[in-house]
Amino acid sequence: MAAVTESILSRGSIKPPPLVHLSRGNSLDEALRRAHLHMDLPVPKLVELSLQRGEGVLAENGALCVRTGARTGRSPNDRYIVDDSLVDANIDWGKVNHPFDPGAFEKLWQRACDWLRGRELFTARLQAGTHARHALPLFVVTEYAWHNLFAHQLFVRPDPATPGAAGPEWSILNLPSLVTVPERDGTNGDGAVIIDITGRRILLLGMRYAGEMKKAVFSALNYLAPQRSVLPMHCAANVGEGGDVALFFGLSGTGKTTLSADPVRFLIGDDEHGWDEDGIFNFEGGCYAKCINLNPEREPVIWNAIRFGAVMENVVLAGDSHAPVFDDASLTENTRVAYPREFVQMRMPGNQGGQPNAVIFLTCDLYGVLPPVAMLTREQAAYHFLSGYTALVGSTEVGQVDGVTPTFSACFGAPFFPRRASVYAQLLMEKIDRYCVPVFLVNTGWTGGPYGEGRRFGIETTRAIVHAVLRGELQEAESEILPGFNLRIPHRIHGLDERMLDPRKTWNDRDAYRRSARELTGLFRDNFKRFDVPAEIAAAGPQP
Repeated sequence: MAAVTESILSRGSIKPPPLVHLSRGNSLDEALRRAHLHMDLPVPKLVELSLQRGEGVLAENGALCVRTGARTGRSPNDRYIVDDSLVDANIDWGKVNHPFDPGAFEKLWQRACDWLRGRELFTARLQAGTHARHALPLFVVTEYAWHNLFAHQLFVRPDPATPGAAGPEWSILNLPSLVTVPERDGTNGDGAVIIDITGRRILLLGMRYAGEMKKAVFSALNYLAPQRSVLPMHCAANVGEGGDVALFFGLSGTGKTTLSADPVRFLIGDDEHGWDEDGIFNFEGGCYAKCINLNPEREPVIWNAIRFGAVMENVVLAGDSHAPVFDDASLTENTRVAYPREFVQMRMPGNQGGQPNAVIFLTCDLYGVLPPVAMLTREQAAYHFLSGYTALVGSTEVGQVDGVTPTFSACFGAPFFPRRASVYAQLLMEKIDRYCVPVFLVNTGWTGGPYGEGRRFGIETTRAIVHAVLRGELQEAESEILPGFNLRIPHRIHGLDERMLDPRKTWNDRDAYRRSARELTGLFRDNFKRFDVPAEIAAAGPQP
C-alpha cells in the first residue's frame, strides 16, 4: 500500500506559499470607525435586535425563524477565489473554483468599505477550529443581527481561559443589501462570495443565505490545512462510551448530521473536521442541520436542540401559533437550523476526539443497486473518496432541481475544496494506513428498485448497520463479493433481514436490477476518467 500512497503523493504534491503578513487594510478599519458598531453581543441581545429590526420572528419552539429570499441555498456560480501569484498554481481552477481578478477584488472591497460608513453593523471575534495550533481567528462583520447570531453559534467562541488561535486574523464582511453589478464588478450576478486567501479576507455581497459564510471559511481552511499535514474533511464525527471515534463522510442529505447525532454516542461535530497526529477536531462550534421532515422520534437530538438561540432558515410557520411545519417545502427543501454544540446533551468536551476507529462513506444511491454496507479495501477507499458518488437530495444549491438527482463530488464535498482532489486523497490514504482505520461504504438511499419505485433505507436500519460497524462485527463476518461493483458485503448483521444486505435479493425483477447496475457502473467509470491515479486504484472501482 505504501507504493499506492507514494504514487498519489507524487501527483498531488503541496508547495507551501511564502508567508505573507497583511493587515485588514486601512479602508475597513477607517470605515468601521465611522460606523455604529454592536460588538460581541450575547445571544439574547442578538435575538432581540433581530426581532426589533424585522429580520425574523420567534417560532413556537423559541428559535429565531428567518427567510433568505430567492437564494435558499448556496450559489456555486457566484463563488470566487482571488487569483494572485501566491495561490494560482495551487488551486484546481475550473467549474468549482472560479478565479477573480485581484484588482477587481480590491475595487469591490473598497466599495464595500465605503458603503459601511455610518451604518449599523454587528461584529464578533470568533475562530474556526478548536485546535489552537490549526485554528483561524475570525473578525466577522455583518449587516444583519441574525447573521451575527448565526456566526456566534456556528463558529468557535474563544475561551478566555485557554490559548486561542495562534495565526493571523481573517476578516469576513457580509453585506446582503449591497449587490454586485456584473458589468462593473466582474461577477456573474447580483451577489458574490469572494475568498482572498493571500489577504485573509472573505467578502459576501447580496447573500442572505447564512450557509455561504460557513462554507467560505471551510474553503479557506481546506486550502490551508494540507500545508500542515492536516486532512480537512467534509464529515461528521462522534465518539462511543469506550472512546471509539467514527467519521461520517457525505454530501448534504446523505445522513451525516442525523447519524452523528446519535442518542447513545457523544457528538464531536456534524459537518467539518480536521485530522492530525492528535486525532480528530471540529472546525466549528455548532451544527447546521436540515429540517425538512424533521421528526422527534427519528431525530430526537436535533429536535431537542431547536430552542431559543437557534436560527431556522426558510422553515414555514403555522399561522398565529408560529409552530414550525417541518414537512412544508413550499419555500425550499433545503430548510435549515443552526444551533451550538451546547444544545446537544451528549457531546465531546473540547470538540475533539482521538484517532478514528472507523471511516464511513455515506452514499445515497438513487439506482437502488448498492448494498446497505460494504467493507472497502484501501484502494477502494481511495476510489470512492475521489468519486464521491451520491444523490442530491433537496436543493442545497441555487439552480438545483428539487427532487433527487445523481452526482459525483470528489472528497464528498468538491464545492469546498480549492486544491486538486489528489492532495486530499493522498492525505486520507496516509492517515488510514498510519492508524490502520477500516473504511466502509454505507448506502442511505434506495433498495428494491430505483428512486420512485423502490424504498429508501430507514434511519433505524442505517443506525443498526453503523452500530454493527462500530462494534467491529463486520471485520469478522462471513462475506462475499458483489459482482460488478466488486464490493465485499456481509452475509448477516444481527437484527436485520439477511436479504436486505444483498441488493440483488431485494429486487423482484433481476433483469431490471442488472440494467440499473450497469447504468450506475457506467456513470462511475465515465466520471473517474478525469483522475490520473495508479492503475490499482482505477481497477478498484465498478467494472462492466
